[in-house]
Amino acid sequence: MISRIIIFVFAALLLAAHFLRQGNIVVTALCALAPLLFLFRKRWSLIALQILAYLAAGLWIVTAIFLVQERLALGRPWTAAVVILGTVAAFTVAAGLLLNSAVIREKYP
Repeated sequence: MISRIIIFVFAALLLAAHFLRQGNIVVTALCALAPLLFLFRKRWSLIALQILAYLAAGLWIVTAIFLVQERLALGRPWTAAVVILGTVAAFTVAAGLLLNSAVIREKYP
């Protein structure tokens, strides 16, 4: 169970770093503090964290699309960016899916 939570925390910190790079301190703080919802042993907190993970994965995909468009317009290579952001998006989806396991759900009634 701890490993699943650690994976989610890492995904949340990656998202916080993304917003920090954009200079959005408020959203950075919210993303960094989101894993504290694990302290509430309620089903709503687990669902909120899963929704956050899936929305974050969508954000990574949208970011990848915009980055590819920008790099194509500038004539720069774009494949490495897609691989990196695609991997981060897949990792974030996996973090959300891992929160849906029976081990986690029994701890959050």
